[in-house]
Amino acid sequence: MSNEPWTDEENDLIVADYFAMLAEDMAGRPYNKAQHRRSLMPHLRSRTEGSIEFKHQNISAVLKGLGEDWIPGYKPAFNFQMTLVDAVARWLAWNPAWLGRMPGSRPANGLREAAQIWTGPSPTLSNQPPPQELEQMLHIARKFDVAGRDERNRALGRAGEERVLAHERAALRTAGRDDLARKVRWVSEEDGDGAGYDIASFAPDGLPRLIEVKTTNGWERTPFHITRNELAVAEECRSEWRLFRLWNFSREPKAFELHPPLDAHVSLTATTFQANFLAS
Repeated sequence: MSNEPWTDEENDLIVADYFAMLAEDMAGRPYNKAQHRRSLMPHLRSRTEGSIEFKHQNISAVLKGLGEDWIPGYKPAFNFQMTLVDAVARWLAWNPAWLGRMPGSRPANGLREAAQIWTGPSPTLSNQPPPQELEQMLHIARKFDVAGRDERNRALGRAGEERVLAHERAALRTAGRDDLARKVRWVSEEDGDGAGYDIASFAPDGLPRLIEVKTTNGWERTPFHITRNELAVAEECRSEWRLFRLWNFSREPKAFELHPPLDAHVSLTATTFQANFLAS
């Protein structure tokens, strides 16, 4: 049994093995975890099956911080070394198709009678994980700009909006408001970006709901980007505007809503600056 730190070569081997299992898991194909562990052992430095299993749990934690899918059977375990984070980042750099894959959820045009998305409480101080765990997750998210990555993933964003469109229509039909369901509009698709929200929907009593959708495959505390225009519209239309945070999207979409003012729920950090040339 080796108590030595894992080398980069060992980390690369176990990360590749993890992603091989994750691909099978996401495709719904059977795989044998114990067999994977035993196959790895000859290539590692006297590592036990237990240490290999715990390392797989560490990888789940890293992927959680990256706002990515992980294997449900390997519960995230924290206090890992940053060398493991670097190994996961190397694998993703060597396999760009993984992050560029199409979202796993079915398109909304096949969801005319789609089930409503589970919508629960938003993250708060009272339901946050232990401080050390949370800080490790947020450190990874900041280092690798997970919010920016999700924002640039147009396929993910569009699929999320489409799914929320179906959710809103289904909710109104369930409430007996087919008349309102027919009026729900996908504003960002029909009119283009710029309105400050993506979907124009209604509450069952007929009051408008202006919904900005933010989608991630990660957990509920994955950071997200929001534009100056979206913030302005949120402030101007406080009673109607909603931020619909869609998370765990590629597995089993879940959501929560945030109501203005947003700075009552999240910490808003400026990430870009306008540069003007100095007068001569």
